[in-house]
Amino acid sequence: MKILVAGGAGYIGSCTTEYLLEKGHEVAVFDALLNGHRAAVDSRAKFYYGNLADTAELNRVMKDFSPEGVIHFAAFIEVGESMKDPGKYFANNVGNAINLAEAAARAHVRKLVFSSTAAVYGMPDVVPIQETMPKEPINPYGRSKLMFEQVLDWYERIYGMQYTALRYFNAAGATRIHGEDHHPETHLIPLVIQAAMGVRPSISIFGTDYKTMDGTCIRDYVHVLDLAQAHLLALEKDGSAAFNLGSGKGYSVRQVIDTVRKVSGKEFAVKEEAPRPGDPAELIADSTMAKTRLGWKPQYDCLETIVRSAWEWRQEHPNGYGDKS
Repeated sequence: MKILVAGGAGYIGSCTTEYLLEKGHEVAVFDALLNGHRAAVDSRAKFYYGNLADTAELNRVMKDFSPEGVIHFAAFIEVGESMKDPGKYFANNVGNAINLAEAAARAHVRKLVFSSTAAVYGMPDVVPIQETMPKEPINPYGRSKLMFEQVLDWYERIYGMQYTALRYFNAAGATRIHGEDHHPETHLIPLVIQAAMGVRPSISIFGTDYKTMDGTCIRDYVHVLDLAQAHLLALEKDGSAAFNLGSGKGYSVRQVIDTVRKVSGKEFAVKEEAPRPGDPAELIADSTMAKTRLGWKPQYDCLETIVRSAWEWRQEHPNGYGDKS
């Protein structure tokens, strides 16, 4: 299959591109390198440098590559930033995403797979979270993702372009070649790894008196290769739907810290700080629909496996990709 990956120079996009190529597909990456890295683009993929705001370039790429399917990763992802600059998030995550949907529809693309998020659910009253639960985002990031899911529903009704929205929980881990290198980094596992490597002086725990097993927040971590598998399955299946993607297991902040210590063999300082406003005590996915309807079979859903892959990638790439170009 010919697959266009928008945002293929980013973390999940680069890992998914690698996975698709390993499965024998022809892949092109479209990326403006705003937050991604040129070095993260798999050398076996065709690369188009461009921004989703440039509709003429999008149309040119669609004509030149003629994809059968499109995967959309090219979104801004920082929740805190979205609360300070909502316009940036709505302009890119909705407006520019519509440009991609328009170009795909004009090119008669059969299927668009969208990198969505568990943030569409907001502060759920019940866990594990099912797809049928209310969608009440509490920040512009989550709202922008939900809005584009709704846009895609109309593109299917009007143009017949099928879509799958994949609502990730906490993407983590690395492949043999590609890993997580955000600037700034905000995700827990790479932050703890940085502390273990001595890149940062300590790691902070925000809140220690939640009603959880050890008082710290619990999150569901899903390996990036398991996410990649779900994207390919979504391209191969007919029909449109939204699916949760998570391991279905919850791990606390303290468990993540202890696992990094075990994997790395390193000790580092831990600071206990006040809870952050809006942090739910527990977020765990119910991924039954993805397993039954997509045939999704996570292979790397053990926390130690996830952490070890991320740690090993960082040992091979201590400076990440070494660029911001």
